[in-house]
Amino acid sequence: MTGDLGGTSPLTRLRRLPEKAAYDEATIYGIVDATSVCHVATVLDEQPIVLPSLHVRHEDTLLLHGSRSSRLLRAMVSAPSVCVSVTVVDGLVVARSTFESSVAFRSAVLFGPAELVEDPVERSVALDRLVEGLLPGRTSEVRPSTPEELRRTSVVRVRIVEASAKVSEGPPEDGPDDVAGSAWAGVVPLEARWGTPVPATDGAVGRGEVPVPESVLRLADPW
Repeated sequence: MTGDLGGTSPLTRLRRLPEKAAYDEATIYGIVDATSVCHVATVLDEQPIVLPSLHVRHEDTLLLHGSRSSRLLRAMVSAPSVCVSVTVVDGLVVARSTFESSVAFRSAVLFGPAELVEDPVERSVALDRLVEGLLPGRTSEVRPSTPEELRRTSVVRVRIVEASAKVSEGPPEDGPDDVAGSAWAGVVPLEARWGTPVPATDGAVGRGEVPVPESVLRLADPW
């Protein structure tokens, strides 16, 4: 991945703390891929609206899904462009003053047009990509979606045309007078991890006849 995605227009150029800005694909895509939760902003009935959604990136597009009757998805595809934001909180920066205290984070803001994936085959592939992005290996463990399920599900593809990132990290930036004081300062890291799987209580799983699948077990591997 090479090249910058933003910074050349007022839409994505960071003015506040520009030294924390990043416009390269590697940084921006890394933040997008680090979490599955995003917030989508568009206009619905002449009112701005921001709603959370699940996403998976495929090359230079974001894949989102929802009900066929979703007003948000319909508003997205009718707009010339939408805005998607992604934030990862990495810790709490505890400074020697409340003014200098802050949060360690990585965030990305993306802009681009949204289109509905109309072709049933493409929609099925996109939904599999969404599942695999959230839980790798799961599509091979469960039955395929039925035609009726596919008919009731919409997939929206947002092409990333312009984007920027902001990364805040490192120790507190206390002034000399505060450093000379006795208040504690430092960083408290925030770690997100998956817990112990809790099986369903019905069917063969509830009777203890079905082991936890590999896709679920792999979630705990990095820990």
